[in-house]
Amino acid sequence: MMAALPPAMMPAGFNLYAGTSNQESSDWNQGELIHLIPIANHDQILLKTSFAEPLLQTPRLRITDRNIEGRQCDTRGYFWEFYAKGLDANKVYELKLLSAAGKALCGSWPLKTFPHPEEQVNRCRILAFTCAGGNEDVASADGTHFFLPLLARQRLLERGLSFNPDIVTINGDHIYWDQVTSQNKPAPFAEAWQKIFDEVGVLDKTRAVLGTDNEIILKRIVDPQIARLYGVRLRSTPTYMLTDDHDLFENDEAMEEYITLPPTEHNLEAARATQHLYYPEFLSDPNRPDSLPGSSAGDRLPGLSEVVGTIRYGTLLEALLYDTKRYVSLDQDRAGMVPESVEDWLRARTASEETSHLFHMPSTPIGWSAGKWAEWYPDILEEDGSLGTSRPKPYWPSGWWKQNQRLLEALSGQHKRPPVIAGGDLHILSAGKILKSGELDLSHNPVNTFCVGPLGSAGPGFPSKFRGTPAQVPSQLEVEELLKPFEKNGFTIIDVTPEKMTFHMFAWRPPEPLGVIDTMEPLVAFGVSKPL
Repeated sequence: MMAALPPAMMPAGFNLYAGTSNQESSDWNQGELIHLIPIANHDQILLKTSFAEPLLQTPRLRITDRNIEGRQCDTRGYFWEFYAKGLDANKVYELKLLSAAGKALCGSWPLKTFPHPEEQVNRCRILAFTCAGGNEDVASADGTHFFLPLLARQRLLERGLSFNPDIVTINGDHIYWDQVTSQNKPAPFAEAWQKIFDEVGVLDKTRAVLGTDNEIILKRIVDPQIARLYGVRLRSTPTYMLTDDHDLFENDEAMEEYITLPPTEHNLEAARATQHLYYPEFLSDPNRPDSLPGSSAGDRLPGLSEVVGTIRYGTLLEALLYDTKRYVSLDQDRAGMVPESVEDWLRARTASEETSHLFHMPSTPIGWSAGKWAEWYPDILEEDGSLGTSRPKPYWPSGWWKQNQRLLEALSGQHKRPPVIAGGDLHILSAGKILKSGELDLSHNPVNTFCVGPLGSAGPGFPSKFRGTPAQVPSQLEVEELLKPFEKNGFTIIDVTPEKMTFHMFAWRPPEPLGVIDTMEPLVAFGVSKPL
């Protein structure tokens, strides 16, 4: 069951957390590194890095007495990845990046592998947020900015990291660069985007992304949104970055002129190149088939998945991350937001009940809607401001709803664990319990659902501004809203123990002073306990 924690139970001194701090002194020697983002599980580590100047010879990663040769990701030598496997579980490794000549490229730093999947674990802490991307310079003529300044996003990130999470999850929309769908909007919106396109450049859809001028433009697009945002702040915290629609370089829209999903070949190439250069793919997992779509591509390391990820933290937690946009199908009743093979895997892992807790992390949230096209629900925005189905949603296939129903049924069907969803995308913080969904009565084991909070949204980025409505409960659902959709920037700290999961939700938004971020405490917290 989920319950709001009363003020007396709110975590005083919340930043106190036993364990080795992930945060090091600010004078850590960054060297020529521009950014470094790691991912880890119990026996593997994968790092994505970029440098201020191209490296003309292959660098290496030193892990204790092992040397791991880097793999060049771009064609110019700025971007390198480092992959190590066969590591010991639950161990802090000291990592060093070295040039081909053996010179240190930056200071050394620690990174800890996860506990073995069969190891009993007492706790885990996750920092979760969504919608972190966006170029801070995008603004309309009246000075309205579309995204928070990087400084504000970095302060929010650093506050989240100050609580020493074991894992960071970033749920979709790392990139905003919608070359077509930004231009079908009202003039102030379209002109703001056209101005930044003129300054940075646009991708030529007739040419390859890497190895052409597109590669230079891609770096100009993504550096401000990922490399400059994160820098080296995440170097000691395994980070799981899930993709969504904007990471495919368009908003999810459908109209007579075009439908943006599934993505065009060029947009898919741009999305894959961005991930390959800037942030880690998901590591292999023995319980996740390598045959799933987006896995084990010939131009990626063996076993990696670009769109379906697993967090396995001992016997304590399994989290399932899945992109609901890249492989959408539109075949009416047979359609799915994820392919049938991915759905089968999700349902099987949910039914296995091998860990104390499990949560789903889809890139399209479950439980709320803003009436847009690529959602699980058929709702549109009605004239009275409510969501409803008085007229069909154009190009929306009924199979998406049916898949939503099957996933909710699988989640609620667990016997030993509370069903939990932690979603992103909608630029909100929210919490609720899904009691009914269409004909499904879930009241015997309600599905606890959360939206974890946007890091980078501003102005037009919030649903009430961009879509003319705040996020609402779809008309087919009965949801007990413990926190109604809340349009502020923020993040969620998820504390997991064998007995329960606690979601601590943090919120901030201009014109609140920037300085309050550094000491802010949870706005609210919700405990999700195991069934008795």
